[in-house]
Amino acid sequence: MMTRALERARPAAVLMLGWVALLWVLEIADAASGNALDTFGVRPRELSELADVLPAAFIHFGFDHLTANTLPLLLLGFLAAFRVGLRRFVGVALLIALTSGLGVWLTAPAGSNTAGASGVVFGLFGYLLIRGFIDRKPLDIGLGVLVAAVYGSILWGALPTDSGISWQGHLFGLVGGVLAAFAFRQRPAERISGVETRAVP
Repeated sequence: MMTRALERARPAAVLMLGWVALLWVLEIADAASGNALDTFGVRPRELSELADVLPAAFIHFGFDHLTANTLPLLLLGFLAAFRVGLRRFVGVALLIALTSGLGVWLTAPAGSNTAGASGVVFGLFGYLLIRGFIDRKPLDIGLGVLVAAVYGSILWGALPTDSGISWQGHLFGLVGGVLAAFAFRQRPAERISGVETRAVP
């Protein structure tokens, strides 16, 4: 059992460390280029900006912005990837990023430019929060309760309380996490056979 857990934990940790490292490399490149990568943020309701819906999740407006997202992305991403395996996690993350980015494109104020991984963070929070109930797995229900206790306060960020923060990206990221919990739920056969716990990412 312990060996199996380590087999799942190692690739999950490598993936998330690599993801976070990429974000830092991109922000260093952005700073060195005079913020040239900020153009990959999402400007709402411009058709050409639909191409930036996914890239925007990898771009940040400064190191303070990136620092605020680094630890929650690393932790929540690791927990999700560890529990569901890399292939399913990639699908979850893509759905969250797309939902968050499209929500920003549709609803953000005109003239704004939105980027950052916080929509993915909110989505992973929502995904972990309800996944256990959908898959009927007591361990994941407990994990969701723990995640809620540690990060529950971020839900305030999904409300329009600060004009300088994209609550739209947060809210739609959260919606994306809930959608992902349903879209990537375990099939009954998987719950019976335990296929998910044995799958090699």
